[in-house]
Amino acid sequence: MKTIKWLITPILLSIVLVFASATTDGSRETEKIHSAVNVLKDFTEMKESIPHDLISEYKGIVIIPNLINAGFVAGGKRGRGIALVKLDDGTWSDPVFITLTGGSFGLQIGVQSVDLVLVFRHKGVLTKVKNGDFTIGGDVSAAAGPVGRSSSANTDYKLEAEVYSYSRSRGLFAGISINGSNLGIDKKANADYYGSDISSSDIFSMGKSNADAVKELKETLKAMQ
Repeated sequence: MKTIKWLITPILLSIVLVFASATTDGSRETEKIHSAVNVLKDFTEMKESIPHDLISEYKGIVIIPNLINAGFVAGGKRGRGIALVKLDDGTWSDPVFITLTGGSFGLQIGVQSVDLVLVFRHKGVLTKVKNGDFTIGGDVSAAAGPVGRSSSANTDYKLEAEVYSYSRSRGLFAGISINGSNLGIDKKANADYYGSDISSSDIFSMGKSNADAVKELKETLKAMQ
């Protein structure tokens, strides 16, 4: 029995270490960045895409792949994604990992997976989140974004909204409302990817990551401007 016990203990320890390393090596976060890149590329390939001048003029962006929107009369939302802001030289910061949670109320039935992109007029709206979160529709309102290669194609849009939202639906709903949802910082994901001693404000202020996924993300955003 003692022999068996001594054999089991190292095996259990090795399993624990494997699972621990799997959740702290940043692999999940890297995959999230790749998913965000794919979302942006999908939007650019659509007939009515996000206008180039909107990405060029606005200072922040949030990309949430596979946002889950579910409900029967009362609905709920839950998604994890990334946020970036423009630095003083016009380049994009490194990505900060974020969460979006919230509820909705209305006649809706089903479960929907949505790719969501939020474009922010001022980067301070995102950088001020820091250790807390804010409510879209309370602290800041989001409007449905203009579509087309250029916003000038629609003279009704002057690009004055604080946040424009775009959703690409693959489920049962034709669209979603994000007002009433909370946007927060995913501290664990940021710690797993960058290190436990870094804050979201630090990440928003830098753009020096050499990770291939981050480089591709920034190149994709640059091509959209």
